[in-house]
Amino acid sequence: MTSASEESTTRELGQIKAVCLDIDDTLLDSGRAARHGLRELVGSDRAWPVWQRTTDQHYARFVTNEIDFDVMCVERTRAFFAAFGEDIDDAEAARRESLRMAAMQSAWGLFDDARPCLDWLRASGLRLAVITNAPSAYQRKKIAAVGLADAFDQLVISDELGVAKPDPRIFHTACRALGLSPEEVVHVGDKLDADALGATQAGLHGVWLNRNGTEAPTGHVPTITSLFELPELLVSDLPAIPARPPVTTGGRIAELVR
Repeated sequence: MTSASEESTTRELGQIKAVCLDIDDTLLDSGRAARHGLRELVGSDRAWPVWQRTTDQHYARFVTNEIDFDVMCVERTRAFFAAFGEDIDDAEAARRESLRMAAMQSAWGLFDDARPCLDWLRASGLRLAVITNAPSAYQRKKIAAVGLADAFDQLVISDELGVAKPDPRIFHTACRALGLSPEEVVHVGDKLDADALGATQAGLHGVWLNRNGTEAPTGHVPTITSLFELPELLVSDLPAIPARPPVTTGGRIAELVR
């Protein structure tokens, strides 16, 4: 039997039928795990800013399909050590990356607000999906490792589609997989451009999870600092969105959503 509070929540959610979420640094504290891996590799995390910059440069090449994930990992590790004057070959970079990766994976864990938020969303009758820019097998392993293997109705992974956020096609693929129109779907993620603005431009309700309080232009998208704030936003504060753009599919994407 549905309680009065649950009925009220359903009414207040209005047209929202599903919530899509990013994984890394949204549900899973990837930054903490990565810093742990770096400490195991070099003895401290003082070089974290250099690792972040190096990762951003090389991961962008993976996301745009320029190189595969394993190659990216080796080249990133070589570039990181080169920044400190140490020239290592691919074999040594792969060995060090294997050590770092194992340490990082041992530290994978959810943010404290992730599970309560997912439980609330599911209890409210919303469908749940993941939209993530990541290698397929690696991301599925990660999701299972933190106990979320059965938490979602759909997993939409860039590596499986051939397009990545903020390309509108990845958001439209998620909507089609859920059987919903974009205006019925919210997407939440920690990247302002790739997640919140990308989703908004695709016709979804984009929400920026700004855990670090980073300064950014105001007035673009709804912003929260914790997933604990998401339920209130969904039931009271989501702004209207403009008419949605046409949904586009093609190639591998069209095959997946038929």
